[in-house]
Amino acid sequence: MSDVAPPPLTIVEIQHRVGAELDRIGSVIDELGARFAAAGEELALVGGPVRDAMLGRLQNDLDLTTSAHPDVTERLVSGWADAVWDMGRAFGTIGCRKGPWQVEITTYRSESYDPSSRKPDVDFGDSLEGDLGRRDFSVNSMAVRVPGREFVDPFGGVVDLAERVLRTPGAPEDSFSDDPLRMMRAARFAAQLGFDVAPEVVAAMTEMAGRIEIISAERVRDELVKLVCAPHPRRGLSLLVETGLAEHVLPELPALALERDEHHRHKDVYEHTLTVLEQSIDLEHRLGGGPDFVSRFAALMHDVGKPRTRRFETGGVVTFHHHDVVGAKLTRKRMQKLRFSNHDIDAVSKLVELHLRFHGYGSGEWTDSAVRRYVRDAGDQLERLHILTRADCTTRNQRKADRLRRTYDSLEERIARLSEEEELAAVRPDLDGNQIMELLGIGPGREVGEAYKFLLDLRLDEGPRTPEQAEAALREWWAAR
Repeated sequence: MSDVAPPPLTIVEIQHRVGAELDRIGSVIDELGARFAAAGEELALVGGPVRDAMLGRLQNDLDLTTSAHPDVTERLVSGWADAVWDMGRAFGTIGCRKGPWQVEITTYRSESYDPSSRKPDVDFGDSLEGDLGRRDFSVNSMAVRVPGREFVDPFGGVVDLAERVLRTPGAPEDSFSDDPLRMMRAARFAAQLGFDVAPEVVAAMTEMAGRIEIISAERVRDELVKLVCAPHPRRGLSLLVETGLAEHVLPELPALALERDEHHRHKDVYEHTLTVLEQSIDLEHRLGGGPDFVSRFAALMHDVGKPRTRRFETGGVVTFHHHDVVGAKLTRKRMQKLRFSNHDIDAVSKLVELHLRFHGYGSGEWTDSAVRRYVRDAGDQLERLHILTRADCTTRNQRKADRLRRTYDSLEERIARLSEEEELAAVRPDLDGNQIMELLGIGPGREVGEAYKFLLDLRLDEGPRTPEQAEAALREWWAAR
């Protein structure tokens, strides 16, 4: 995939796009604006939706800000909205749905972080301009008053949007002191929008990187997921490494920038990893959906075991024996610290552990038994393993790359053939636990597990058997114990 940022926009392009998008949502924002105005309250479309309208990519989630306090907002939307909810009331937010539109309306506010606290102190503000001044970046500090559609841009956000650059409304040190997570949001927006980050913002991120430690693991995780699933993840990840933020949130990534040995005989593992990530994204269509976090994060973490396993052998040879197993353990530990779900932890760790398995395939010498075991070990991650293994080839030697591709094509063809013949995805022993206990006259316990494993190994090595054949093999094994 290309990581080249889109070209700058012109103000005329922006005006055309935002006009068209506001017309598209006019039935919602104008009706709602009129209700608030009739009650003597101000209302404005704000933040991300204004930015996205200018980029021509407005979604169905609308954020608005108002002079009204939550109780008043709830009263004004009741009877107009199809549904209303107040889970964000403590932060001044009332949510509602109108047709296909999800709307969140938040009272003007100001918030700041105590240097040692993870939770913001929230106070209601008294003006739209004051509310815009507390936001993270100038491109998110624009608003459109409704129903009159007056454009409000006190911090030059439209110019920064046109130039595709991220700046803070005020001093970046003040912004990041108020909410250190904004440093990660800078990297995330760079990845999502393809924007550059202003030098003074990068400098503040570098100086204040340690402040991210006060942010909860869950909030850091959510930003990391959004960054990794963005269209330009390399931009965001590179910024995390450059500023030192990665040392605090994902230290395994900068650790991949190994010092080269004096003979330069091994690749820069960090650059290799980012290339593998991009190549895996190019293959993501095989999964049939949009951005796939598990596939992308496995690509990002697949070589994190290399720094721990690097050895210099005689003759200048560099080895990384067992970096797949070590990497899987490091991946599991990091994802647990970031509070990922057990499902995601298991999936990514499995892919990291299996990413080298294909290289034992050679020129196709694997037996059918080895192919069955490859499929069984991959389980429901087989398609992602195909993607990771193919993406892990970053050699510039075209002949070598073509040979690896053809070899993996051969493996996939064998998997498809065996799957059609034997239903590989559901490989089980030819007898189940109850049948084993009945045939051997034993009750539940360790011996049943041993018999089950024997039959499973037999199934993987020799393919399916009839119940009679499986029974005979089981009795013979049992007698020989």
